Amino acid sequence: MIFCNTLFSSSPLLSPLTLTQTKPSRFPKKLIARAQFQSMEDHDELLRLKFMEFPYLSDTRRQLMVELVSMVEDNLQSLLQPCSLPPDVRNFKNPNGSAEASLHIRSGEKSSPIDFVIGSWIHCKIPTEQSHVARSHPRPIPRKDLVLHPDYIKEFYQDTALDSHRQSLLKVPGIKPYVSPSLFVRSGFSPAVSALIIDVEEEESLEEIMRDHVSPAAKDVLRVWLERCAREEDEKRVVGEEERKELERRDKSFRRKNVENDLELKFPRMFGEEVSSRVVHAIKEAFGVL
Repeated sequence: MIFCNTLFSSSPLLSPLTLTQTKPSRFPKKLIARAQFQSMEDHDELLRLKFMEFPYLSDTRRQLMVELVSMVEDNLQSLLQPCSLPPDVRNFKNPNGSAEASLHIRSGEKSSPIDFVIGSWIHCKIPTEQSHVARSHPRPIPRKDLVLHPDYIKEFYQDTALDSHRQSLLKVPGIKPYVSPSLFVRSGFSPAVSALIIDVEEEESLEEIMRDHVSPAAKDVLRVWLERCAREEDEKRVVGEEERKELERRDKSFRRKNVENDLELKFPRMFGEEVSSRVVHAIKEAFGVL
């Protein structure tokens, strides 16, 4: 999952595509159907590009987000379905224009090991702070209890040298561990998860850290996940039916609580009840927690 906080977009909200015919057409029906299908494809691409704008991010951060999303799409294209969210969920804003967001969810194909991939950016105007803060989570969340499965640590963390990124980043001035104020979030993370916060006084320092340290670490971690987890078929990693059910139960519980404790509390304040209800329902549907 890819999330990004960004600033307000000046581009207009894309309205739903409407196809109407006011008088008989001289074109064959097959050609009309093809033209309509092409229009839908074009509109879908416009909404995808809207998501990929990451508006008002700095060039450094925008480039990183575009590269991460492109890595996912280029590697998993055959395993994912097109985004099927309605236009007013894929890009939405509040009535007074102080908050805007873009949401992009692609479900996995039936034969795919991936349930779904979700990406979003959210902007909400807040009072200016003197320091520049960014949060980074460059670490995949383990799917197993690491105490009971030390071989899992070796295969995915030690052999891939993922922990070296955490060690290197914590040596950079301005970067320190981030501890979530939510007890639920902290309980869901394992000790192997790296959650970092960048707190510096100048925008230039933040950009330098993002470009020289966070960006290469984030891309390397994503590369490991794509190569080791998302595509590779390994018989020794096939889980039994009971373990699969337990993983699904845990996943859905974590998703449901995240929606309840975060989105359902914050979205109405940012976007109003009508927009929030529409978007949260779509996210719950994608998460399988309706």
